[in-house]
Amino acid sequence: MAVKIRLKRIGKIRTPYYRIVVADARKKRDGRVIEEIGTYNPKTEPSTIHVQSERAQYWLGVGAQPTEAVAAILKLTGDIGGKASLKEPEPKTDKAELFDAALKELHAEPKKSAKKAEKKPAEKKAEKAEEPKAEETPAEEPKAEETPAEEKPETES
Repeated sequence: MAVKIRLKRIGKIRTPYYRIVVADARKKRDGRVIEEIGTYNPKTEPSTIHVQSERAQYWLGVGAQPTEAVAAILKLTGDIGGKASLKEPEPKTDKAELFDAALKELHAEPKKSAKKAEKKPAEKKAEKAEEPKAEETPAEEPKAEETPAEEKPETES
């Protein structure tokens, strides 16, 4: 009996999902199988692949022939060729946690912006107040010297 390791397609239209199975070569693609040894989902980013390595190694050892697609998958997992280069998909965060985090950000932002808004006008007022004082002080000194001289003659007459 010729045994093949191949993909068995399950899932809806335009949403393929595959099981990696060991089956008789004479059986239909989605027909009776000897054993299921893994799954493959090409629709996730990156593709999700789960293979029972021990069972895959056993079936390869007893002479089962993988199809081209399964051979490529087994190379990624390291069952053929020895070096695994499979990327794990990022775990999905819970929607409730995302909602709570968004609420915390919303409640935290107005407080920060209100504090910043209060600080900025105060800083601007301080800067404006400092700059004219620095300019007025030298300007006032010469005027102050001239004014008493003018006042003295007026008061004397």
